[in-house]
Amino acid sequence: MKRSGYISWDEYFMGACIVDSNNIILSTGYNGFPYGCSDDLYPWEREGEDTKYNYVVHAELNAILNARGKDLKGARLYVDLFPCNECAKAIIQSGIAEVVYLYDKYADSAATVASKKMLTRQIRRFRRHRRLQKNADLGRRKAQTLHHRQGQHHTGFQKITAEKLLLIRMI
Repeated sequence: MKRSGYISWDEYFMGACIVDSNNIILSTGYNGFPYGCSDDLYPWEREGEDTKYNYVVHAELNAILNARGKDLKGARLYVDLFPCNECAKAIIQSGIAEVVYLYDKYADSAATVASKKMLTRQIRRFRRHRRLQKNADLGRRKAQTLHHRQGQHHTGFQKITAEKLLLIRMI
């Protein structure tokens, strides 16, 4: 049975972008199932015994794997959320030198605390992009105001699109 309520492609490609020192895009990644794993056969639920978290590959790891052997040493990684500890391991192993993130939603989780410990000791360069955060919040408020004036509701699709456009402009 095909699942209902598909997310938009913009929501699907929540993700990561790896660039070199000249801001040339080396690779991108998204949160999703591994190649060949149909989203019709695996759960998308966030709660319960069998959730998407057991199957989904994070955007950071997907970006590193999608680089397909390109040299990532010294590269910069842009991500929506601060990387978890598993992604931090891959970031360090790949030679990425800097992580720029937009949100630190899970700052107090064990995975994020471990990630910060490793990244601080190994790459020493991770930062929250405050101007982008401020612009994303401003863009979201403007979009909400515009859509409310037009009698429409603000959706995740519009929010993510605004943030992605800002991220693209930043690099």
